Amino acid sequence: MTKVVKWGNSLGLRIPKNLAEDVHVKEGTLVELTVVDGNMVVKTNIRPYFSLKKLLGEVTEDNLHTEVKFGDAVGLEQW
Repeated sequence: MTKVVKWGNSLGLRIPKNLAEDVHVKEGTLVELTVVDGNMVVKTNIRPYFSLKKLLGEVTEDNLHTEVKFGDAVGLEQW
């Protein structure tokens, strides 16, 4: 829960650190404010960040797939 505060002639919301980190929001991030069914909705315009290191860190023996052969290389697939 957070509280609306006066900020000059406007109102502001303080975003808790853990929530900001979860949605990759930092100072200067642009967001879109809309009203849906009487509720204020804040949308970030950022795609989720996926790093190769993080993705590969989630590979385990249980979710590692074997190589699948789809036939010979064709066209620009040739090395």
